[in-house]
Amino acid sequence: MGKKLGLHINGRRFDVDVEDDFASFLENQMQNDFNFEGNNDIKQLLYAYVRKSYELYGQSIQIKKTLEKIEKEG
Repeated sequence: MGKKLGLHINGRRFDVDVEDDFASFLENQMQNDFNFEGNNDIKQLLYAYVRKSYELYGQSIQIKKTLEKIEKEG
């Protein structure tokens, strides 16, 4: 089973189908990054992308540090 989430960007509606277990997480993230009830411009989309990329970068650094620590201990 899946859920459809929609977002308006530059006056166009975009819908995406996602699995139920991921849907609530994605919906919360989208509500933090976008105007979920109204229109969003391309600039908002770019800023959201950069924020998420920075979060992934930070997570990648933390994973590498954790792996290095585990390798030193093992």
